[in-house]
Amino acid sequence: MDESDMKELVEFIVKSLVDYPDDVRVAAVPERDATVLELRVATADMGRVIGKSGRVINAIRTLVQVQAAKLGQNIALDIVED
Repeated sequence: MDESDMKELVEFIVKSLVDYPDDVRVAAVPERDATVLELRVATADMGRVIGKSGRVINAIRTLVQVQAAKLGQNIALDIVED
C-alpha cells in the first residue's frame, strides 16, 4: 500500500459516509517531513465527516496513521474547506 492507496482508502471511507459522494476529493500534498492528504467534501457533508466532537474524522485519521506507520511513512489527513 502506497500513497495513492491511502488516498483511495480515505476516499472510499468518506464516500460511504456522505450524501454527495461525487464531491469528495482527496489530494496528496508533499511537505518537508510528511505527506498531507487534503480532504474536500461538500459543505452540506462537513458535519457528517467531522462527526460529533470530531469522532468520525479522528477515527479516519487513526486508520491513516496506523497504515502509514506500517509503511514507515508520515501521512496526515486534513479537511480543507473550499
